[in-house]
Amino acid sequence: MADNKHGEEQLCTLEKRGNLFILTLTGAGEHRLNPNLLSSLRSALSRLKSDPSASSSALITTAHGKFFSNGYDLDWAQSSEPRLQLMSSALRSLVRDLICLPMPTIAAVTGHASAAGMMLALSHDYVVMRRDRGFLYMSEMDIGLVISNWFMALMRSKIGDPRARREALMRAAKLTAEDGVRMGIVESAHDGAEATVAAAAELGEALVTRKWDGHVYAGNRRVVLREVLEALGSDEMVKKVAEDKALSKL
Repeated sequence: MADNKHGEEQLCTLEKRGNLFILTLTGAGEHRLNPNLLSSLRSALSRLKSDPSASSSALITTAHGKFFSNGYDLDWAQSSEPRLQLMSSALRSLVRDLICLPMPTIAAVTGHASAAGMMLALSHDYVVMRRDRGFLYMSEMDIGLVISNWFMALMRSKIGDPRARREALMRAAKLTAEDGVRMGIVESAHDGAEATVAAAAELGEALVTRKWDGHVYAGNRRVVLREVLEALGSDEMVKKVAEDKALSKL
């Protein structure tokens, strides 16, 4: 199974390989999270869910090039509150889709994952990461933004050690794969993109062999991430970001 809608720019592909679905952000760009890319990713997940084998499969999300995702497309949004709201709403909907997906999910991070791009990676059940290139990087301190409550809810659910959260958020540390393993964020580190995706596939196959009911899996994930789902209802930082950016242009 490999598909994209005819006539549309191909921003991602969805391929079925045995028991695994491989969702790939395509091209050599930064994979900035604007409404077009987010809509393409949500459409791919919708097609995945409609596949009869979905509840007995696993998902791997990866990307071409040097970036997994470099975060929100702030150049596209500029200082427009409606655009920022649209972008935030689309990402929150994608994260909700991933949390409700009836299968295990693995992010194979083969390049940089920054800010909202790191949130996309953490929205998966597992993160495996390339050790020879790429950082996990919460850039908000460096670019002068206050983190959204839903970002924080997701980080609390995925990073148990308060010291690790402080390192990621309050020091804006650029975390390597080895740092991520040490801090309990990353499941395993690998040499090169191919080896990283192969490790994700091996993990996915191991999870599929457990023969869990995918809908039960998703139900338990929703319970575990209840606070995240509740926080996804709004993004209080959109208005403030728009106002701050507008003032900076005066």
